Amino acid sequence: MTGPRYTPLAQSLPATVPFVGPETQERQRGAAFKARLGANESVFGPSPRAIEAMQQAAGEIWMYGDPENHDLRNALADHHGVAPENIVVGEGIDGLLGYLVRLLVEPGDTVVTSDGAYPTFNYHVSGFGGVLHKVPYSGDHEDPAALFAKAAEVGAKLVYLANPDNPMGSWHPGADILAAMGTLPDGCLLVLDEAYVECAPEGTAAPIAVDDPRVIRMRTFSKVYGMAGARVGYAMGAPELISAFNKVRNHFGMNRAAQAGALAALKDDLWLEQVQAQIKHARERIGQIVREHGLEPLPSATNFVAIDCGQDGAFARVVLDSLVEQGIFVRMPFAPPQNRCIRVSCGNDADLDAFAAALPKALASAQG
Repeated sequence: MTGPRYTPLAQSLPATVPFVGPETQERQRGAAFKARLGANESVFGPSPRAIEAMQQAAGEIWMYGDPENHDLRNALADHHGVAPENIVVGEGIDGLLGYLVRLLVEPGDTVVTSDGAYPTFNYHVSGFGGVLHKVPYSGDHEDPAALFAKAAEVGAKLVYLANPDNPMGSWHPGADILAAMGTLPDGCLLVLDEAYVECAPEGTAAPIAVDDPRVIRMRTFSKVYGMAGARVGYAMGAPELISAFNKVRNHFGMNRAAQAGALAALKDDLWLEQVQAQIKHARERIGQIVREHGLEPLPSATNFVAIDCGQDGAFARVVLDSLVEQGIFVRMPFAPPQNRCIRVSCGNDADLDAFAAALPKALASAQG
């Protein structure tokens, strides 16, 4: 009896996922986390209007969701002052990245990203046989000029840039991104991941025309809108590119409750403002906690703070492992020298109290 005949590409890939989830870690350690501060979710939750809308939609969950995401796409178009033809909705930014890579990347095609940047993008590129080229961060910022120069050097089809950045929380003014695009090579599409832009200062969103064929912009309801579990993301771009997603996307990938919740969340500006204020307060509190122990928080335009542990990645890893052992779920950047940091998501007062209590022991473990 023979098994399935895998493609050579599939046989060459490791059976891994980009992130080890907190649930996996809880099963491994045999206990729940006291504070879930590693996945950059919003512990402040979704809008009550979104919860109510999803509860109402639960009674209709026997029906498939609208495969065109008509109401949500039109609401997003109104929200951004663009046409519905400029917007595609998908299963989070992760799902949309997968569709985009499927559209553009064949085995051997080149793609550029930053060393240590969002690994799920890399996962999709590798999964379709693309060849990744990486450039280092400049300080703790992504380096658009270096990314675009590398794209020209290797003939890249895609170049990935997150603004604000994960995992460092740094950001560039949107006008600087637009200016740097003058050196983007012909035939290369900029994937501008703006997952955290609602957390960022005014002027962070790049002032790029939505019909500009050089760029596709990714947004999400997973961060400030507090709906990570619903998996709702969207992309904005030129109509020809957006239409191409219909060739490959899962047309029934968005369930009815998720669509209803996102539509309601988009209309609740007061809740959005409240969460933005809570994020700002939490960032300040995280900074205060770590400074009390001689650590340095990096400036952040996201719903997390990267904390410089002051030594190398091995030291930071011991700090992180001790925090996890004490029931505080956090993560750290993957690549040096950024892996000298740990990354702590914004939490409520109880979460941050637990982090503050665990941090001294974690530092003592690393220093000992």
